[in-house]
Parts: sequence; structure tokens; C-alpha cells
Amino acid sequence: MKHIEKGVSLRHAPRDFIRDLNADNASTGLVAGILGLSVGVVHISAGTSAGLDSSFIMIWVISYLMINGLFGLFMPAYYRLPLPMANSIPGALMFAAVIPVVGLEAALGASLIAGAITLVAGLTGVMGIVMRLIPMPIVMGMVGGMLLSFGLKMVTPLEEALVPASIMILAFFISARLFRKIPPLIVSLLAGLSYLIVTGVDLSGIEASIRFPEFIMPEFTFGAFLTYGLPLAIILVGMETPAGVGLVKGMGYKDAPANAITAVGGLGTMVSAFFNLHSTCIAAPMTGVCASPEAGSHDKRWVAAVIAGAIFVVAAPFYGYVVSLLEATPSYFIAIIAGLALMRVITSSMAIAFAGKKHEIGALFAFLIAASGIQILGIGSTFWALVLGVVVSAIFETKDFELIFTRKVDKKSG
Repeated sequence: MKHIEKGVSLRHAPRDFIRDLNADNASTGLVAGILGLSVGVVHISAGTSAGLDSSFIMIWVISYLMINGLFGLFMPAYYRLPLPMANSIPGALMFAAVIPVVGLEAALGASLIAGAITLVAGLTGVMGIVMRLIPMPIVMGMVGGMLLSFGLKMVTPLEEALVPASIMILAFFISARLFRKIPPLIVSLLAGLSYLIVTGVDLSGIEASIRFPEFIMPEFTFGAFLTYGLPLAIILVGMETPAGVGLVKGMGYKDAPANAITAVGGLGTMVSAFFNLHSTCIAAPMTGVCASPEAGSHDKRWVAAVIAGAIFVVAAPFYGYVVSLLEATPSYFIAIIAGLALMRVITSSMAIAFAGKKHEIGALFAFLIAASGIQILGIGSTFWALVLGVVVSAIFETKDFELIFTRKVDKKSG
């Protein structure tokens, strides 16, 4: 356990939560929670496309919210950092696709092994070493490319939904200028809801249902591990943690606990495997929201992540109702809110990636690859953005790497 970064404490977390709670971190926590809830629709779409049973798909999503919500309460409360937890979206897509091939129990067994590998990577300090070896401009280039789609989805509704999109975006900027004590995200959210109510959004199809996670015993097959477990472990260690840690560091937090994030994600993935869920990891887009300047002062942004985790736990049993509610709102609604929340995170990541005059080519490749959304060998673009970004920079910007290693040698000798 010597490689796991020490946090603050859980002892006084409830008291400190009440002390640090304010309108800024409460509103961003609400937005992050809503963003996380909307991700369940991706699971439903992937499961439906793969021909999975609708009852299983709902249990899968409910487990995603309940288990990751519980871990999402613990991590930010212990470290006092904006560290919301969710699951791997690329992992979810692979999980849905592999179940018809290897079977549910075997797929969950592969998830369990992937979680064990990830846990070991965190406990042994491997993740911390990896993060120190990857130059920050390349990491932030990857982060900027990963979040670019959120910015694009914020503005594309101007083409087909000009009036509501304009109302929500203008409400954000006008309120940020005129009403400094009211979080602009809340103003934009209320403006969008007001428009939907005035225009008569149809809520008649909303249905309520209550369900909880269900226990299942995984099975182990070597084929399922090679097909799904090993790629999932690579995604969790090589993609999810670097993306989340990069966002946290990009927002000014120097001591992001990379090893702990990886270890907790591995432990959560192992627990998840017994409840029809494929993984647990830091939630990069939600981290961007909770760690953004919209969440207020640095030392109080952790509250936003706790609120997002609480929303997950509370909403989990009623997710059938939540899905109906989300489906009743136009797709642009959540896209605009998420884009506005991540806007300053995107600008910060781009500034760190390209303002330093070092590793610019590597950062550019990382940005382009992450933004492209390509998959190679079934592994998502953010992983390859880091790998190829480092490779390209090592070839064309060798001197920048020599400076890094020179500094490290000097520090050790000093």
C-alpha cells in the first residue's frame, strides 16, 4: 500500500461537505450528475444493438449508477478532490458486443480479471510512473481532443434548433456577465427548461419503475479474457486513468492520486463483475465538469463530485423513470449544458498543450487522434492518442524529452 497516495480523511467529510457546499459546486455537481445519468442511454443503445435482453440492460445501467455512485462518494470525500467515478464507455461497447459471443458469466469473469490487473497496477505504483513519463502537453492534447466533441455538440444545435440553442447559450453568457452570484449553468438550465415547458414538451410517456442491482457469479475462460478482459485492462490503465488525471492536473491540482485512482477503479471493477457491470473508473467528462472553474474555488470543487455520486445512488433504482424523462427532452438539451460546463476546461487543456513550445507536434497528434474517435484493435482513440503522441514527439522532438530526463537526473543528484 506504500504507493497509494494518502488522502485527507473520511472522518470529518460530512461536516466539511456542509461547510464547503455553495451554489457553484452544487450546480456543477448537478450538471455532472445529469451528464452521467444520460450516459446510461449509451448502454441501452449498445445493449439493444447487440440483441441483449431489455431486463438485463436495465440491471446493467442500474448497477453502473449504484456501484459507481458509491465509489464516487468515497473518492472525492477522502481526497478532497473532484474525482467522480463512472465506468468505461469503450468498455461498455465491448462488453455489449462480447456477451453474445462468450456469454454473460464469462464476460463478467474477464471483467474480474481486468479489475485485478488494474488493481495491481495501482498498488505497485505503475500508474504513477506512467503518468510521470508522459509529457503534460501530450496528455492535455489528448484531453482537448477527447472533449472537443462536447464543444461541437454544443454548437451544432444552432443549425436545426436555433431558437432554443441560442436561448440557452446566451442565457449562460449574459448571466455570467450580469449575475455573478448565480451560477450561469443553472440559468442556462432553467432557460432551456422554460422553453421546453412553453413549447409543450410531451411528458406523457414517462413511466416509473424500481429495481436494484442483482448478484451473479462470474465464470472464467481464457478465450473471454483474451477477447475482452485484456483489452479492458489496457483501456482502464492506459486510457481512463490518464484522461481523468490529466483533467485534474490541467485544472491546477498538482497532486492527483494516479495510483489510488487506478487501484480503486480496479477494486470497483472486481466488485462490479459480481453485479452485471463491466467496470469502474474515474469519469473523465464528469471530472472536467466538477473540476472546472464553474465549480468555484479549488478547495471546494470536491463537493461537486460528491453531489454527482449522490445523484447516481439516488437515481439508480428509478432509472427507468430517468430514462423516460431524458428521452422526453430533445437531445440538444443535455449536449448544450455539458458543452457549456466543459468550455473552460477545453480552453485550459488547449493552452497547456500548445502554449509551452515543447512537445507541440506530439500534442497535436494526440489532439487529432483523440478527436477522431478511431479504434485500433478494439481500443479507443484516447489510448492511442497518448501512445502515438509520445512516439511522434520522441522522434521529432527528441530534445524536449532530453530536457525532461536531464531535470530528473539533476533533482536526484541534488
